[in-house]
Amino acid sequence: MSRIGRAPIAIPAGVNLTVDGTTIKVTGPKGTLSCTVDKVIDFKVENNEIVFTRNSENKEVRAKHGLYRALVANMVKGVTTGFVKSVIINGVGYKAQVNGNKLILNIGYSHPCEVIAPEGITFECPTATEILVKGFDKELVGQTAANLKALRPVEPYHAYGVRYKTDVVVLKEGKKAGK
Repeated sequence: MSRIGRAPIAIPAGVNLTVDGTTIKVTGPKGTLSCTVDKVIDFKVENNEIVFTRNSENKEVRAKHGLYRALVANMVKGVTTGFVKSVIINGVGYKAQVNGNKLILNIGYSHPCEVIAPEGITFECPTATEILVKGFDKELVGQTAANLKALRPVEPYHAYGVRYKTDVVVLKEGKKAGK
């Protein structure tokens, strides 16, 4: 049995879970998310918990067991506390600022890069070189942070560019002087 798949998901107070056939809809203080579960995975809601079980022991079914449990657990966590991804900007003159729902990045190009926040995402800049991407949908938060990172990949000699706060940059050694 899957360690992840067999763990029940506690439904906290203030979260409403609606089941319509194979679709699970989670509504909480931050927003509403929904997920359609494959027919090979069964689920039951009882005692403020949702429990997932599988019909067979096929490799694909076992993989989906943990997958759908994790997706629903992320939905429950997202509508209660939300998700945050931290992005760092490193470079001479590089900076970020938030203007409404728009993020303005000066990252070494001849023009500032403007990124409009998708619905459900907010940007915050605690410092000029750090961006917090916040939202209740984990997939959307991660994709938005990845799109920011793709605007200016980190170069390996000075580590200039946009990266996640948790990324480790291994610098290359520069050219050596002649003998």
